[in-house]
Amino acid sequence: MITIHLLKPGKGTTITYTGELLRHEPGYMLIHARWERPIHDLGYVVFEPGDHFYEHYYSERWYNIFELRSDSGALKGWYCNVSRPAQFDTAVIVSEDLELDLFVSPDRVQLLRLDLDEFAARGFDRSDPATYTAALAALDELERMAHAGVPPFDSSA
Repeated sequence: MITIHLLKPGKGTTITYTGELLRHEPGYMLIHARWERPIHDLGYVVFEPGDHFYEHYYSERWYNIFELRSDSGALKGWYCNVSRPAQFDTAVIVSEDLELDLFVSPDRVQLLRLDLDEFAARGFDRSDPATYTAALAALDELERMAHAGVPPFDSSA
């Protein structure tokens, strides 16, 4: 088991939970976690108790990618968080959310850029231009990857 800390400085919160370490390579970790909270309907996807989250974390990329599957294993899509590169060891992952997200439908046709207003409110364009540029570049990279169907957008988790 591994502990995940999702830092959300823009909201002043940290979400902490545990998952099973499936793969650990230099610069990359794959975690399997289960949704253990109440039903959460985002309008474009619903998180339900028992859902599987295959979470891809990278120490040199400005995002993480969650492959979402129902309790029965049906693909619900991918939820991507633009974040600072993850920090991890064999027991803990720390990921700082930058409020900018992308949802990719199971057929990879619908790509929804999310929380652009929350990202803008963080003011990175003025206070930290390097983070602002890296975050937008990460969002573009995620879209290119999803359109091309490269892992993990090939349902291989």
